[in-house]
Amino acid sequence: MSTPLIVGLDAGGTKLGVRAETLDGSRVADVALPADEWSASPAGGAARWLHARVRQVLPEGASVAALGVGAQGLDTVEHARELRTALGELGYRATVVNDAELLVPAAGLTEGIGVIAGTGSIAVGSDAGGRTLFAGGWGWVIGDEGGAPAIVREATIAALRAEDEGATDDPLSALLQRSFGVDSAPALARAVNDDPTPENWGPHAVTVFEAADAGSALAAGVIRNAGQALAELVGRVVVRGATGSHIVVGGSVFVHQPRLLAAFGDAVAAAHPCLTIVPLADAPVAGAVELARRIAV
Repeated sequence: MSTPLIVGLDAGGTKLGVRAETLDGSRVADVALPADEWSASPAGGAARWLHARVRQVLPEGASVAALGVGAQGLDTVEHARELRTALGELGYRATVVNDAELLVPAAGLTEGIGVIAGTGSIAVGSDAGGRTLFAGGWGWVIGDEGGAPAIVREATIAALRAEDEGATDDPLSALLQRSFGVDSAPALARAVNDDPTPENWGPHAVTVFEAADAGSALAAGVIRNAGQALAELVGRVVVRGATGSHIVVGGSVFVHQPRLLAAFGDAVAAAHPCLTIVPLADAPVAGAVELARRIAV
């Protein structure tokens, strides 16, 4: 008879984290798979997509005692409920949340606000009645400030505006042109506009931080504004009653770019001095495992 496993899934914009443990906490699997085809809608298709990858990772014949899922694209409680129902139809006892909701349990906390800055950005908390509160997460074209594609969007706008004003002494424009493999401001605009996807924009975010390190006032301003915008997401869930005294932060941009974390920290300290920022030490999928463990029987 196979050993029942606790399984956690973290479906983000670029990868799917899968972690499986025995009931006593022994690690069985901990891998990252590409998430290029992930879509949270429709719920039935999303459930089948997740099921196929769980079976790809787990030992043959392994049984799943409980499944915890945190997924990008689950931006309403109703949507999460639909995916939980669809997973139940495939035989899973599951708990399903937005991927930002994994941060607080992954940090070992029972309440607090989770903020992700990665491919996208979003803040998630809950009020005293347990109602989930979202702010942000509107996508890289119109929002997701602090996410990698949005940082590139705002940096390109700043660089092209400076070109219009004849202020060409800032290194941001030249560095973005080099990053996109072009040699003029009009060509930069075409390179960004002609392929408005996170796959095209996101990888160039590192160039914005490199430009700030090289003394670009424009890049530093973009980063400062991104940190402020992320802090404003926190304010939007706080004013609606979010509980907890900690903000747990995660996502690739927060993890790899200390300038953004510092800008966010400064903005939070000014607006919410009673809140403590906790950079996530483990992968967010740890929160999915913890949520699954809470419903395992």
